[in-house]
Amino acid sequence: MRSHVVVIIPALNEEEALGKVLSDIPKGTVDEMIVVDNGSTDGTAKIARDFGAHVIEEPERGYGSACLAGIKYVKKKYRLGSTIVVFLDADYSDHPEELSRILKPIQKHGYDMVVGVRTNLEKDAMAVHKRLLNLVFCKTLSIVLKRKVTDLGPFRALRLSALRSLDMQERTYGWTTEMTVKAVRLGIRWKEVPVSYRKRIGQAKISGSLRSGLRCVACMVGAGMRYQLGR
Repeated sequence: MRSHVVVIIPALNEEEALGKVLSDIPKGTVDEMIVVDNGSTDGTAKIARDFGAHVIEEPERGYGSACLAGIKYVKKKYRLGSTIVVFLDADYSDHPEELSRILKPIQKHGYDMVVGVRTNLEKDAMAVHKRLLNLVFCKTLSIVLKRKVTDLGPFRALRLSALRSLDMQERTYGWTTEMTVKAVRLGIRWKEVPVSYRKRIGQAKISGSLRSGLRCVACMVGAGMRYQLGR
C-alpha cells in the first residue's frame, strides 16, 4: 500500500520565509502541504495558498496548538495505516530539501518516528546559550528515560497511527518533549537522523536572550515531568 505523506507547517507571521519553505519541499514527495496559521497579521495565509498549501486557521497561540489543529485535519482526511505526518518549521531554519532523510527510515526500514538532529549548523543558526540549554536538557532526558536523546528539533516525521497512540496534549513549547517521553514510554520504534539547520528568516517568536531561553526550557521541563512522572 502506498503511503500518503502530509506536511504540517505551524506559522505565525512568516510571510518572508514561507514561500521559500514551500517551494523547497521536493516535488512529488508529499500529497499535501498544510499550513496552520496561528493568528498571523501579515500575508502568511495568502502566500500559503499561492503555493498550493491548504490553510487551517488556529487562533489559539502556541506551537502545540497549531500542530494539534493540523493533526485534527489529517485524522479526518487520511487513512490511519498508510499516512506519514511530517512537521516542519515555517521560518526556513530547517532544510525542506532534506525531507527524504526524514522519510526513509519510516518508508524503507519500518520505523514509526524519525527526529531530525540539528548537526550541520550554519553560522549564527542558534545562539550559544540555546545550544547549551538544549544539550543539557537532552542529556538530562537521556538519563531519565534511559534512551539516548540528542536533540528536540522540530523537523520530524511519524506514522499517523503512532501519532494517534501518543495522544498529544501540549499546546506550547513542551510539544517535542511530550512526544519524546511518550514515545519511549509506549515503545514506539524511532530513530534520530542528522539534518542541517540555518539562521531563521524574520523575527523570532522567542527572543534570543538567555532569560527567554530559560523560560522555554522551563516549559519543556514542565512537560517532561508531567508525562514522565504522571505515567
